[in-house]
Amino acid sequence: MNPKFTTLLHNLNEQLNFIDLEIDDQIKKCEQAITIILKSITELKKSVIKTNFKTETEEIQFFKEIKPQFTSKLVYYNRIFKIEMKKPNGGNRILKKYYNNELQKLKNFFDNELEFYQYYRSGSTYLDYKYFLRNNFDIKLALDAYYFETDKTFATSHDFKIAKILANDLVELYIENQLLMLENKENTEKSQRKPNVKMTWTGSKVALVELMYALHTEGVFNNGSADLKEIAEYFEHIFDIDLGQYRRAFLEIRARKSDKTKFITTLNDHLLKRMENSDEVI
Repeated sequence: MNPKFTTLLHNLNEQLNFIDLEIDDQIKKCEQAITIILKSITELKKSVIKTNFKTETEEIQFFKEIKPQFTSKLVYYNRIFKIEMKKPNGGNRILKKYYNNELQKLKNFFDNELEFYQYYRSGSTYLDYKYFLRNNFDIKLALDAYYFETDKTFATSHDFKIAKILANDLVELYIENQLLMLENKENTEKSQRKPNVKMTWTGSKVALVELMYALHTEGVFNNGSADLKEIAEYFEHIFDIDLGQYRRAFLEIRARKSDKTKFITTLNDHLLKRMENSDEVI
């Protein structure tokens, strides 16, 4: 790489790193970053216009490998700025939907540019002379309209596509990080959402064992995948009770001469009476 380009890129990265550390507000960060990047690209353009590339290989290398390192940063910060500016006010569900829609936009770009994307990612070079030499475009390559409005002394038909590919990789990481933070926030809120009152089981242990076996039989925990030991340990934890030899207790329940489901029968009777009491305020 030309030493001028190397120095320019190094200085740009240092300034962007400084902004990233000093500014927390994403919108302000993007605004300052875009201003700095535009100045850097202007300097890069001046150097290129003054420079006569010695060979086509040198020119291809610049527009395929060097310039996109600058312009991809501009695309990235501009995209993040738009994402943050349009971000809706709402709960986690609304924000997740918004960010997932943004991910879908990235996928749409990938689908639309699949052929060139595969060409670039595979390290192919056989079309470089069409893609990355100035004033050497091929209308049959279905060029984007913006290319015809660019300064042809500082643009080729496909250097900006590479910039978008590089930027989209970073945008995807940014969005996935936002989704991860939302997920962590939800998990934290759930873990902190504890009841104000501690519930203690004041019925008999045999009654709780009877209820536990009934719930396990019905498969109401984890879609029926929770085993009896897991349910027993959970009950012991939330009710702060030692169920002891609950399997032996179940055998005693089975051995009852009458009303084997005594506790559940009582629950059923009392609930029916409550429902019949039309004066009760729910």
